[in-house]
Amino acid sequence: MEGMTDIIANELSGAPEIVRRAWEISVAGGPSMVLIWFVAFLMMALGANVWITMTFSGMHRRSLRKLRTWVSDPSRARGVVGRLVREARAAGSADAASLAFAEYKSDELEPFDRQLKFMKICVNTAPLLGLFGTVTGMLATFAALASGSGGEQTMGDIAKGISEALITTEAGLVVALPGLFFHYYLSRKLRGYHNFLDDAENLCRKAALGRSL
Repeated sequence: MEGMTDIIANELSGAPEIVRRAWEISVAGGPSMVLIWFVAFLMMALGANVWITMTFSGMHRRSLRKLRTWVSDPSRARGVVGRLVREARAAGSADAASLAFAEYKSDELEPFDRQLKFMKICVNTAPLLGLFGTVTGMLATFAALASGSGGEQTMGDIAKGISEALITTEAGLVVALPGLFFHYYLSRKLRGYHNFLDDAENLCRKAALGRSL
């Protein structure tokens, strides 16, 4: 394992300082760092997928005034929601309009809900993995104290254990905090889009029932 670490370190000798520093920290943090970085990658990948899909697939909120215009004149409706409004208005009844919106939410939005739930699990897991690394680091420290003779080798083992404990604690928090704020932003964005679709559905139902918008 140490030989592999040395080989990778040599390969990164010409890499940017931030890359080499990240590698050094990962090695000092011990095996728990592998799990922490994996959780961080998975968490950010899920969040990026939700954000990119919602941003570039036309899932944008519109003003209530424009929404009323679209429902009154479906030919002027544009985008994903515009297409949904046209389908709901063409359905002919309030229940059929609600069914069109329900199908869209089930097909398009429920996957986002599942991804955000899994992302939240990753956010909660990161500090726990950091705590796991803290425990293993302290165990290594106590093992060095119990078996060492007080020489340089013993002091090195103690320092290595303490370093592992502190690095993994910090890494878990560094991963969890940005993930927490990113998850909150995406959840709020998705919840706002859900509310916007609810408004559009209510307007389509009113139009189907012949009520004033």
